[in-house]
Amino acid sequence: MRKLWLIFAQSATIALGILLALSVLRPDLLTRQGGSLLIQEAPPRPDGAKLTPLNSAVKKAMPGVVNIFTSKETAIPRHPLMDDPIFRHFFGDPQEQETQPQNSLGSGVIVSKDGYILTNHHVVDAADEIEVALADGRTTSARIIGTDPETDLAVLKINLPNLTSLTFGRTEEAQVGDIVLAIGNPFGVGQTVTMGIVSALGRTHLGINTYENFIQTDAAINPGNSGGALVDSNGDLIGINSAIFSKSGGSLGIGFAIPASLARQVMEQIIKNGAVTRGWIGVEVQDITPELAESFKLPTSNGTIIAGVLRGGPADRAGIKPGDILTAINDKQVTDSSGMLNQISTLEPGQPATLKLLRNKTEMAIQVSVGKRPKMNQR
Repeated sequence: MRKLWLIFAQSATIALGILLALSVLRPDLLTRQGGSLLIQEAPPRPDGAKLTPLNSAVKKAMPGVVNIFTSKETAIPRHPLMDDPIFRHFFGDPQEQETQPQNSLGSGVIVSKDGYILTNHHVVDAADEIEVALADGRTTSARIIGTDPETDLAVLKINLPNLTSLTFGRTEEAQVGDIVLAIGNPFGVGQTVTMGIVSALGRTHLGINTYENFIQTDAAINPGNSGGALVDSNGDLIGINSAIFSKSGGSLGIGFAIPASLARQVMEQIIKNGAVTRGWIGVEVQDITPELAESFKLPTSNGTIIAGVLRGGPADRAGIKPGDILTAINDKQVTDSSGMLNQISTLEPGQPATLKLLRNKTEMAIQVSVGKRPKMNQR
C-alpha cells in the first residue's frame, strides 16, 4: 500500500509540473477547444480608418463658429472728496467723470450666409464695439440687430463674402445619451472643440432665464464658450451654449444650451420685427408641490396655481381668480409653472385661448383674450 501511495504522489507531482510548464511556455495548448471563447479581440482596423466620424462633424461645423470680442466704457467711481465743498474750493470743480474700457469675449454661430450670427444676450449686453473673428482668420465689426434678454439670445450682423453657416439640426429628435460637440473660444485661447453627451433634456427652474428649456450636457463649457455651438455627431446645430453650473468658474460637467429650435424662433422674430412678441395673460403662478396637491386633494401635482392676477389684465377681465388651478391651455396639459409660461408665450396676442381651471374642485373652461407681454427691463 505504501508503494502504491508513493507512485500516486510522484505521478501527481509530475503532472502538476507539466501543467505549470505548459501554462508558462504554451498557454494556447490549454485553451478549451470548441464552444465560445471567453475573450474576443476586435479585428485590426483598415489603414487610415477612424474609430468615430466626429472629425467630419468638426470640419463641417467649425467654420461656422466665430469668436466675439466686445468693449464698453465703464465709469470709474468718484472719490467722496470730489463732492466735498472745501475740496472744490481749493482744487476747483472736478472734470467729467472718467471712464475706462472693459473688454469681454464670447462665441457666436453663423446661421445664414447673409451674415446673421446667433449668440447670447449677455455676451453683447451694453457693448459699445463688437468685433467678430472668423475661423479662417478674417475679422470684422458687427452690429446688433436685436436681443431677447428673457431667453438670453441676440442676433448680430456682419458683412463679409463667402461665409459658412451651420445647418439647424432637429432638436426635437435629440435623446439623452447622444454624442454632442461644444465649439467656442474658452478663456480666449482660440477656437476649441470638446465632446460629451446629452445629459438631460427640458431642464427648467434653474433661475437663469425667464423662459427655460435647456439641453444639459457634460461637454466642457467654460467662460468664453457662451454663444457658441452645440452640434450633434453630424455637425448640425442643436443648441446655443449659454451657461454652466460651477463653483470655481471652470467646467464641472454641467453645462446648459438653448435648443436650436427655440433660438431659431427668436432669431426669425428679431430679424423680421426687431423684437420678440409673446403672449401674456397677466397672472403670477406657483408650482403645485406634493404637499399642496395633498392639501387641495388633487390626484396629481400637474398644473399650476394662480397665485396672483394683475388688475385689469387679460386674466382679470376673463374672471380668473387667485387660487384657481390651471390644468390646460387650448387642450394642452399644463405640467408646471415653467411649462405654462412657455405655452402662453407661443400664443398670438389678440387671439382667444381656452383655459381649463379647477375652482373649489369644480372644473371649468374660461376663454381669455391673449395680450402682448410687456417689455421687460434689460438685464
